[in-house]
Amino acid sequence: MKDVLAVVLAGGKGSRLEPLTRDRAKPAVPFGGAYRIIDFSLSNCINSGVRKILVLTQYKAMSLDRHINLGWRGFLCRELGEFIDIVPPQQRIDEHWYQGTADAVYQNIYTIEKERPEYVIILAGDHIYKMDYERLVGFHKQSRADLTVAALRVDVEAAKQFGVMQINTEGRIVGFDEKPEQPRTIPGDDDHALASMGIYVFSARFLFEHLCQDATRPSSAHDFGRNIIPSIIESHRVFAFPFRDENRKTDAYWRDVGTLDAYYEANMDLIAVDPQLNIYDDRWPLRTYHANFPPPKFVFAEEGPDGRRGHALDSIVSPGSIISGGRVERSILGPNTRINSFATVEDSILFGEVEIGRHAQVRRAILDKGVKIPSGVKIGYDLEHDAARGFTVSPGGVVVIAKADGVEHFLADETAQV
Repeated sequence: MKDVLAVVLAGGKGSRLEPLTRDRAKPAVPFGGAYRIIDFSLSNCINSGVRKILVLTQYKAMSLDRHINLGWRGFLCRELGEFIDIVPPQQRIDEHWYQGTADAVYQNIYTIEKERPEYVIILAGDHIYKMDYERLVGFHKQSRADLTVAALRVDVEAAKQFGVMQINTEGRIVGFDEKPEQPRTIPGDDDHALASMGIYVFSARFLFEHLCQDATRPSSAHDFGRNIIPSIIESHRVFAFPFRDENRKTDAYWRDVGTLDAYYEANMDLIAVDPQLNIYDDRWPLRTYHANFPPPKFVFAEEGPDGRRGHALDSIVSPGSIISGGRVERSILGPNTRINSFATVEDSILFGEVEIGRHAQVRRAILDKGVKIPSGVKIGYDLEHDAARGFTVSPGGVVVIAKADGVEHFLADETAQV
């Protein structure tokens, strides 16, 4: 894999994930308690032997830059040609932001060419999955492909949000439709379609040539799915790589956490007894930056109906957290979080440094970093009331409180009444 360079696209606005992306890039959004979304793509690279990585940023990139600098740059050796470089928009080729996925790579073509790779992997920095890219590159070489697209079987309704492929018996792509209204299904399976995961392997020279060609077309959206792939499937060798879980022999776990409900559900997947995505797999470690927090602590075990008991069930509790006489069920707690006496947290995601006051109740909610819920307040029990307070309520009924929402201001009157 020494002749492979990975380009991670981490510059999207993530507008469908607001308010969580109000102050941070989508790949920098916390996930699973101790991680950030981008940790999955970067961990896949390192575990696959890919040690040359460019992260292309754009919007609200400060927290993402800080996370990568603190947690990812220290263990790679530049003298051995290993690196994770953060590349902000250069505007070396034109004076505009990235107009599409292909344009993002094209505007950094000089940086990529400088490393002289034989193969380039294009990745998204906002997907949750585990993949061995060495197998993907091996498939690309064996197929003598110009481009290989990682593919996953999805429900027909969900396929409307992806690029949908048709392949022949050799696995060669013979049709490609980007976000079709009526996706074409897999032959013999009317319930599923073959979707692009937004993961591509290009032979480097082929990539450079077609990026330059696409850049000259004024009518192009300069996007891999909309323009590059449909324009080459008839004239070049373009193959689909089936992404499968080799252990379970089923469709592998992959989530695009582009909406609040999709993000919430992907987090909740982790607290299952036997989750399909195992973050405790020491054969495929998930790396991140860990701040120097002490272990989590659970205190008070008073008997009787009025006693305090600090405990968490079916939950993930990150370092630095203290459950002080409160109850947590089916939830994920980020670092340095505190649950005070007689408080309850159910089916929720709490980012770092969140505090839940005494007797407060939180249900089906996402609380951003630093949010403090005052004593006695209920969140997630009356969605209309939560929306009237100014909080975001997702279509699936998840209440989202961003750190900029001024919780104390909205809840001041209620706190006074408790």
